[in-house]
Amino acid sequence: MAENHFGGIKIRNLYKIFGPNPAAHVDAVQKGLTKTELNQKYGHVLGLRDINLEMPSGCIQVVMGLSGSGKSTLIRHINRLIDPTAGEVLVDGVDVVKMNETELRTFRRQQTAMVFQKFALLPHRNVLDNTMFGLEVQGMERAKAVDVAMRWIERVGLKGFEQKYPNQLSGGMQQRVGLARALSNDAPVLLMDEAYSALDPLIRTDMQTVLLDIQKEIKKTIVFITHDLDEALRLGDQIAILRDGEVIQQGTSQDIVLRPADDYIANFVKEVNRGRVVHVEAVMTPLHSAAAANGPTITAGTTVEEAVRMLASTPDDNARVVSPSGETLGLVTFRQLAGAMVNSQEVAPQRDSALSVAL
Repeated sequence: MAENHFGGIKIRNLYKIFGPNPAAHVDAVQKGLTKTELNQKYGHVLGLRDINLEMPSGCIQVVMGLSGSGKSTLIRHINRLIDPTAGEVLVDGVDVVKMNETELRTFRRQQTAMVFQKFALLPHRNVLDNTMFGLEVQGMERAKAVDVAMRWIERVGLKGFEQKYPNQLSGGMQQRVGLARALSNDAPVLLMDEAYSALDPLIRTDMQTVLLDIQKEIKKTIVFITHDLDEALRLGDQIAILRDGEVIQQGTSQDIVLRPADDYIANFVKEVNRGRVVHVEAVMTPLHSAAAANGPTITAGTTVEEAVRMLASTPDDNARVVSPSGETLGLVTFRQLAGAMVNSQEVAPQRDSALSVAL
């Protein structure tokens, strides 16, 4: 597959106000008018307030929040299904907000693909024809479209089902069709709006695994909307948490879990299985290579849960944490690992500078 030179997504000073005259109230909102005041005084609804996000190319950006937080409104600005009241949406350096109708149509067909919560499959088309739909819209000749679609149908685990219709498939299988259809377009940006929220937990976990495995190969810029923190932590290279149309915190999964920005985020993460999120380098005691002893090693980036499993299989009660190139970064004990799984106080508040080698 061709290397992805896509430049990522930048959202700058984005505001969205719903109502008959939204532009008239932007200045007041920028000066501090609250969502409640805007609604009570002027009968307008504040959807998004001053959103600033940078989504690197080839990464999964998760946007999470409860119902009404603005997350679905935000993702629909990226392909301009919703027009902003103010602000910029730069996709690969081009402001989508300023595109004319022709430019926008081309952009939607060639640079973005979307996977919906409700699958959005065409009931009169079989799996193959649903998967090919976007390619047909682009004008690709059928033989080539069939070849592309069949490759993705197989990749998402639906080989042998290409002649089946949506009503003959389970929910999880229908969502695989939706994913195959989006991937067939080979657009650099993949937008996934609550894509797995309607699925049963086991199927949902399976679909998360499918997405992560495929992402290792395709390196798309994926914007994934969810209300589920465990899903966000598992999928997101970066996570942004919204509340009432504002970004409350953004960062990596470890940033969110270890350094919650306020009580709202802290309540979100208090029940999280830290062992599956926290990495060993956040727990270890830094060491210089010269001070390192022999014994078991654990590579930086390994989760605490996996490190416990690895250390439990040895007679030792500590291990060296090493960079991918083998340089010793620190020493971690079984006690430190166990403590980090249940108590954030066991986790070092900040990383040693040597960790940049590993990251």
